[in-house]
Amino acid sequence: MRIGLFTDSYPPYINGVSTSVAMLKKALEKQGHTVYVVTVSNHALRYEYNEKERILKIPGIPIGIYDYRISRIYPVSMINKMRNWKLDVIHSHTEFGIGILARLVAKQFNVPLVHTYHTLYEDYTHYITHGYFDKSSKKIVEYLTKFYCDKTAHELIVPTNKIYKLFKDKYEFTKNIHIIPTGIEVDRFFVENIDKKEVEQLRKKLGYSKKDFVILFVGRLAEEKNVEFLINAQKKLVEKDKNYKLLIVGDGPDKGKYEQLAKDIGIGDYVYFNGKAAWEEIPIYYHVADLFATASTSETQGLTVIEAMASGTTPLCIRDESFIGTVTDELNGRIFDNEEQYISEVEELYKDKDYRDKMNNQARIQAEHCSSRAYASSVLEVYERAMKDKEAEYRFGFLSKLFKKIKGE
Repeated sequence: MRIGLFTDSYPPYINGVSTSVAMLKKALEKQGHTVYVVTVSNHALRYEYNEKERILKIPGIPIGIYDYRISRIYPVSMINKMRNWKLDVIHSHTEFGIGILARLVAKQFNVPLVHTYHTLYEDYTHYITHGYFDKSSKKIVEYLTKFYCDKTAHELIVPTNKIYKLFKDKYEFTKNIHIIPTGIEVDRFFVENIDKKEVEQLRKKLGYSKKDFVILFVGRLAEEKNVEFLINAQKKLVEKDKNYKLLIVGDGPDKGKYEQLAKDIGIGDYVYFNGKAAWEEIPIYYHVADLFATASTSETQGLTVIEAMASGTTPLCIRDESFIGTVTDELNGRIFDNEEQYISEVEELYKDKDYRDKMNNQARIQAEHCSSRAYASSVLEVYERAMKDKEAEYRFGFLSKLFKKIKGE
């Protein structure tokens, strides 16, 4: 099968979507398929095409939200190149920018379009509105999302039941919805593939002793990730025991704000802001940690939770549907509802190592079901269905035109 993946985010830019698309490309290629990627370039004017890797980058301009760029919607000079790929299916991973291009190309080339909904845009409108016209902007986002996913895509993929409910109950989506949790390359997080010396060196570099109990958060440092919750809870944990350490890996617009907060409440020495970590180094951070924690309710799935579980590190997650299904409370992780419960769960896992080890082992077992190979196989089934839908659509259109012609004669 010849597949086109269209995305606004792709390595070297790192976030959940770019990691997901890169992983999908690799997994599909391992199964013998030819995969092309269309994404955004860091250059405002220059097109880039890596023929060996089959990656086309469209010129993009910054939009002021993190490192995101938006591309030209219809790059005429590149259309013929895409036509020569002779794609069987197009899989878009964004609603805007490159996503619009995917819709136009699919229609022009008469190719079925599959779409994966990755981002809860309603949680991000404040970056553009800054608090003004918030309700109106969310309505606009809802309209555009419904239009793109319902009117143009043959099949829709969502990662969790949470997003399924959003489309069925709120958006009243009428087409097929496939719940396929995004997979990851779980084996790169497995303990047997990690150099213990690198773990020890990193732990030493971070200044942690053997007695320290390290709570890890990995992700973007922004309002919607609720990192402030972890920092405020850390103060209460430190008041109970100085061995609690919070390690925050990632960058974002609120990094300075959170650093200042930690200092203002007197726990600057107990919260370490690592900043961004290189892709190949990320697994080591999970093995430095004793526990992974997140209080974010803006996730569509939460890939960092799966990464932690693959590392054999127990996840402690706020109660949110994006985590339910992956994390089973008291089996392979813990779920909390409020700060008091969060602190209680941390203390229990800290004091009872046998219980934590049992949880770590179950977390690893669960993560093995989230492999990139399993994900790619499920996505391929959706591609095949989209191609059948497109063929049926073509036949119906042909017969309809023929009937009209005969009737007219």
